[in-house]
Amino acid sequence: MTRPLLAGTLLAAALFVLGLPLAAQFRDDFDGPLVKDPEGARGWGFVAGEGRAVIDLVQGPGFATVAVDATKDRRNVWWAFIIRQVSGRLDLALLRRPGHELRIEARVRTDTAPRRVNLHLNTQRTTDFHSHLMEYDLAQAGTWTTISMTTRGFDAGPGDTVNAQMALMDWGLGRYRVDVDYIRVDVVEAAKAPPDLGPPIPYHPPVTDPASFAHALPVAADLTVDLAEPEVNLDDWRVTDPGGTARVLSVGGSRLALLRWDFGPLAGKRVAGPGLLELATRSLALSAEERPDFGQLRVVETIGGEPGWDERAAAWTEISRGAPRELVLDPQPIIDWPVTAGDGGRTYLTIPVPVLQRLLDGKALGIALTPLGSIDAAFYAREEAGGTRAARLLFSLQEGQSLSGDSPALAPKEK
Repeated sequence: MTRPLLAGTLLAAALFVLGLPLAAQFRDDFDGPLVKDPEGARGWGFVAGEGRAVIDLVQGPGFATVAVDATKDRRNVWWAFIIRQVSGRLDLALLRRPGHELRIEARVRTDTAPRRVNLHLNTQRTTDFHSHLMEYDLAQAGTWTTISMTTRGFDAGPGDTVNAQMALMDWGLGRYRVDVDYIRVDVVEAAKAPPDLGPPIPYHPPVTDPASFAHALPVAADLTVDLAEPEVNLDDWRVTDPGGTARVLSVGGSRLALLRWDFGPLAGKRVAGPGLLELATRSLALSAEERPDFGQLRVVETIGGEPGWDERAAAWTEISRGAPRELVLDPQPIIDWPVTAGDGGRTYLTIPVPVLQRLLDGKALGIALTPLGSIDAAFYAREEAGGTRAARLLFSLQEGQSLSGDSPALAPKEK
């Protein structure tokens, strides 16, 4: 057997063992010319919504570029996606057999980081558009990254229309691009499919039981800043109500709250999975009418500015070092979530693995609490109640790793 033939035989055997088809059932390498179709039937459709972002899809040298202009947007709750009907090239009869699923894979790079994209598969019968959707953290701009998702219980068969999508959401109020080298979709035997790449991050997953985490790290510094009064230190922010006077963090209007932690004892550690940010409410005011993407807490990464700011003296001017807000606070939210009402009410916000690991590694400088729509929320500052109502990060480390030295980490028990 010649060497090229032997190599090809070994590759085919490897693909068979991994449960992947010998050739992609649907694959677009975007070598051009780019075929566009608003319906996504004979080519790629692209659409934006929930704001004033404008999307375009253009042919590049061996890849396609998704270009989004959000400079005329205001609230940063927009979405933009490309879509293609892929069912015509899929063996949907095979998909009906037990143990078979769809696998979508793409190779992408972005001009802005950190940012997330998502992959999604649906049919003409889909009503829950958060199902079969995963997000992917792109930590470095200009770097090609392969991402993939294997569905679980995807309901489709002969006669159905299967759509493949890749989307950007809430990236900010600037201009952004994502280059796409290829997108492929296959019917695979799930038990033999390789692990998904990215890794995938569930979109708005159920909140994990707070008691299940091994560690709880209280915030080392917290501070209210007012972007309308950037030179004023507001460490003394308080509320006075029938419950008395309490030091709080205030979120609403032009005010936001900054949180940072001491991760020194965690140097070199790896997190075991997503964690939670725990906040204790003092007071909450918002509209009685529920509106989409309104009256919620928007949690974002601190990606720039002064890393070790002093809460007793610092103001936004010093913390930002004069940089624009979008270079200090990542415009794309970690999560948008409603605040738990009532004095002492606990709000739990999921922090995905990439963000949590960046915090431990010092690549992210902290977390900021910002308003999404009209809301006035006050959370207990770390100085209140002996620190028992301070913001905390709940997390676990990978097996075999423990905290070294004197650590401020506490068991995550209710106080």
